Amino acid sequence: MEEALYNLAFERSILSSIIFEPSQFDDLENILKEDDFYLPAHQDIYRAIATLVHRDEPIDEEFIKKELSQKKKFDEAVMLDILSANPISNTTAYVKEIKDKALKRHLLTLTTEIKRVTLEEELPSSEVVDMVEKKLYAITQDSQSSDFKDADRVTIDTMNYIAEMKARGNTVLVGVDTGFEELNKMTTGFGKGDLVILAARPAMGKTSFALNIVQNLLDNGKGVAFFSLEMPAEQLMLRLLSIKTSVGLQKLRVGDMDDDQWSRLNKAVEQMQHSKLFVDDHGSLNINQLRSKLRKLKGKHPEIELCVVDYLQIMSGTGTKDRHLEVSEMSRGLKMLARELEMPIIALSQLNRGLESRNDKRPMLSDIRESGSIEQDADIIMFVYRDDVYLYKEEKEREKAAKAEGKEFTPTYVEKEEEEAEIIIGKQRNGPTGHVKLLFQKKLTRFVDRPAYGAVEVAYENVDTTSANMNIEMPTI
Repeated sequence: MEEALYNLAFERSILSSIIFEPSQFDDLENILKEDDFYLPAHQDIYRAIATLVHRDEPIDEEFIKKELSQKKKFDEAVMLDILSANPISNTTAYVKEIKDKALKRHLLTLTTEIKRVTLEEELPSSEVVDMVEKKLYAITQDSQSSDFKDADRVTIDTMNYIAEMKARGNTVLVGVDTGFEELNKMTTGFGKGDLVILAARPAMGKTSFALNIVQNLLDNGKGVAFFSLEMPAEQLMLRLLSIKTSVGLQKLRVGDMDDDQWSRLNKAVEQMQHSKLFVDDHGSLNINQLRSKLRKLKGKHPEIELCVVDYLQIMSGTGTKDRHLEVSEMSRGLKMLARELEMPIIALSQLNRGLESRNDKRPMLSDIRESGSIEQDADIIMFVYRDDVYLYKEEKEREKAAKAEGKEFTPTYVEKEEEEAEIIIGKQRNGPTGHVKLLFQKKLTRFVDRPAYGAVEVAYENVDTTSANMNIEMPTI
């Protein structure tokens, strides 16, 4: 049992190596923490070494003794054991062993705390689970270590990436296919580790647009995780079926369909039953719970290539922080999770009401609620905008005002089957900003490419395509 939790010989060897070769501490400081050592006296010595280094004082027996004696923590027997241990030049295997045993101790401590909190404290089960999620995540994060990548490693990884792109046939699409040709050209798809913010005012169609992207992935055999905090899973499926069958959403809701539409629906249902869609529609979800659920799901289903969160501002906080700090924690948590799982995460977001007082109601970055941290963490920020939403709203306000004054009202706005829509890219970390024009089919809650392409309004550099068909070999590394 004890051998699984600590190895004092390894701890002595590490500390001995630092004392005899102080330059090793620079490498170890980023990996080893004080509580990775089991023996309290070893923790004290490691802490004293760090203090001496930061004060630019020598790391030797006398200075360590002086530092610890001032705090009445010097143990001469322990120091003699360390000095008599064999110093080692390659500490990697020793450090890995010490970290592994420290992780097991932390997990054992956590199980004891779980038992205590569950049995002794009168806390709701949801708070206990949340506490466990937080501490488990903290333990796993502390156990991870990273270091610099040298130029050789970065160059090789980069060339491997370029070679992979060339093998695809110089296609525009690099990341996840959005299903929209012009948007793909502008973004090259959503990349692994990207946090994509999709924002709009209510009724603009941000959920519908996200579902269009989801449906495209499902049709191509890809997996999608969808966290729906606002809408039940059945309503999401109704929208997806409307998009897939071209049967109006209202007809699907009431079952008012002809034989051809029923036939299309049955075929679509059969296909959707075998699709790789996973929906969590619990209305109350915090970032720790979402992180835990998505990790487990991705572990069971590695084919999942996209996660959608609908939507950011109604996620629950993890404490009593100011709301801006809670949203910051959520956006940062989603970005780190996207990088960890190497998949894009689309988070839907509400916009401030203030933009509706402007003449030009097209949204911009400052319109995002609690925008500071979201704007910083996001790789891509897209806005959904349909001018017809405001034209229709203004028409209804004029009609109401006319009726209040007893005047006759003559409608001027004509509702359309298809409305013009814009996807405005307000930020793109690795690409241009601008906007893409689409069509929105209201009855189907479906966005489609416009028949005539060339809708991207963005300035690109002139590209010489005279050598497009030349067979140029990749440089070797």
